[in-house]
Amino acid sequence: MHGPFLQDLAVVMLVAGLVTILFHRLKQPVVLGYILAGLIVGPYTSIPLSIQDKHTIQMMSELGMIMLMFSLGLHFSLRKLGQVGTTAFIAATLEILVMVLIGYAIGRFFGWQPMDSLFLGAILSISSTTIIIKALSDLGRTRERFAELIFGILIVEDILAIAMIALLSGIAKTGALEVGEVVVTFGKLVIFLTVVLIVGLLTVPPLLRRVARFRSNEMLLVTVLGLCFGVSLLALKLDYSVALGAFLIGAIIAEAREAPRIEMLIEPVRDMFSAVFFVAIGMLIDPRLIAEYAWPIAVITAAVVVGKVASCSAGAFVAGHDTKTSLRVGMGLAQIGEFSFIIAQLGLTLNVTSHFLYPIAVAVSALTTLLTPYLIRASDPLVNWFDRTAPRSIVNYLEVYSGWVASLQERGGARPSDQIRRLLRKWSLQIALNMALVSGLLIAAAWAGPRAEQWLANLPSWTGGHRAVAWFAAVVLALPLLVASLRKLRAAATVIAEMHVTRAAAKEHTAAIRSVVANTILVAGSVGLVLWVLVLSSAILPPWPVLVGLIVFIALLSALLWGHFVRVYARAQIALHETLAQPRAPQAQEPQPMPPILQNAVLETIVLPEGCRAQGKLIRELQLRTRTGASIVGIQRNGTSLINPGPDEELHPGDNVLLIGNRNHVEAARALLSRPEDQSPV
Repeated sequence: MHGPFLQDLAVVMLVAGLVTILFHRLKQPVVLGYILAGLIVGPYTSIPLSIQDKHTIQMMSELGMIMLMFSLGLHFSLRKLGQVGTTAFIAATLEILVMVLIGYAIGRFFGWQPMDSLFLGAILSISSTTIIIKALSDLGRTRERFAELIFGILIVEDILAIAMIALLSGIAKTGALEVGEVVVTFGKLVIFLTVVLIVGLLTVPPLLRRVARFRSNEMLLVTVLGLCFGVSLLALKLDYSVALGAFLIGAIIAEAREAPRIEMLIEPVRDMFSAVFFVAIGMLIDPRLIAEYAWPIAVITAAVVVGKVASCSAGAFVAGHDTKTSLRVGMGLAQIGEFSFIIAQLGLTLNVTSHFLYPIAVAVSALTTLLTPYLIRASDPLVNWFDRTAPRSIVNYLEVYSGWVASLQERGGARPSDQIRRLLRKWSLQIALNMALVSGLLIAAAWAGPRAEQWLANLPSWTGGHRAVAWFAAVVLALPLLVASLRKLRAAATVIAEMHVTRAAAKEHTAAIRSVVANTILVAGSVGLVLWVLVLSSAILPPWPVLVGLIVFIALLSALLWGHFVRVYARAQIALHETLAQPRAPQAQEPQPMPPILQNAVLETIVLPEGCRAQGKLIRELQLRTRTGASIVGIQRNGTSLINPGPDEELHPGDNVLLIGNRNHVEAARALLSRPEDQSPV
């Protein structure tokens, strides 16, 4: 390690530590302390040991951004996204559209270039997950209904922000917003997200489960960091941001059973690199620019507060929530943060935005961060004031509307036709996901085919060469997905035909007409799937004679192994469902010590039988102490004794488990641990 870099890192961490202590004492957000520390040691100050090397600043910032986005991904939850329903999508989409328009209008008002104005709108559109979670935690309001809605909106914002980053990158490279370019950009992004998420959910949780069995925190931490930097590198190689890769792998790991333990292990690493990231942001601030642009900063700050409160409150209300909850949601989201910094940094990296935009974004973030706790505290008085002063007709109208939306949600799904439509939507989504995975395989084959040409140069010409090999391999790997899509398409065609061809209308021709309709839908859908495969693989299609032969061979292979492909897809679907369906365990904690004197305590050993519900469970997942009053204080397995096992220890059939508690507690624990698999779950 070079001396200057080590000196810079030491200066950054020392100054950050001192300023952080000061901000803790003042009860202000620590993020502001980090930014101030960066301003102190940055190249625009004249203090001794200030950091002048911009390469060092950029390297620190990129490392910090990767770890920050990874930690944000760890707090992302696909299950929470499904629970918040339409509220999060409506509020987040409305907020982003409104703030992008407001930001663009403000930029043009001040005479800035269109690209500066566009990036300003994107910067203002995303709220800060880190700052909001910190503020709500400090106020003790994380479990309230409005806080749950805020977290759901933040999840949707994170997804849309990733799409926005990809879109802005495309606009910056082409210099224009073309419909075709937008469609291609979003199409590639959807394919990339689908492939990474599904493949990751199928492979990463089992991998982490195997690594966790070694009970080595070092091994688990190194594995997780390897995955983090590896997927970030993959995203970079595919011309996406490293922030996208880090966020995705964090979201995948968040669905693993070991996620609470990983969060605990990653926390000090995250805190260090997050500090470096925010300090690096502060280094890029030129105080003279902030003074020069004080008026735009004030206007933009006011626009962020007013615009976000109005748009988020309106979005939550339109989705059916009462005025109190809606206003609380809006007041909690009135700031910008880490994604805004990333978008601002993207503009600098691509050299499409002016030098003044970044420090303006940081200054606005600092001001709105300071206001966030006060806005959340002021939400209840504002709600009470609104109820007292608003005209009664308006209050009654708002109550009637929210009640009407709630009644629609309660009645939804009551009719059989609604259930059938939901089933059709589910099948359509599964077909779309399957085709996204197939697209990923074909795109990967198109990339790998030319690179494998040198290894396949000796193939006879009649085989079609490397193109035939790449295409054939991709299609064979995609066969389970294609077979599953055809089966779902056939089922959907049958259901649609039965729904729309009634006996009252068709009479004695009902069966024949239904068959015609179902077969027509099936044939049209199958042709569409085949054309989709051929279009995406056009770059590696072999010559026509070879292609026809391969298609015939693949058709025969599908007929012979149809059942096998169905089973492979079913196993993958079950594994994915189990990963998403398993309850997310609470944050791992140190096992609580037993009281020094336990009256009437007994120690008893039980052997876990084969097929019991406890097998494969972690101790903390059993919640044995809460349910029975007994605790596991030892495990003997294959001649090895484990004293006072931790909460992440997995139980296996044949384990000799040592229990402590009074007689009733131990008996209840024995029944719970030995319960057969086919009875009610533990």
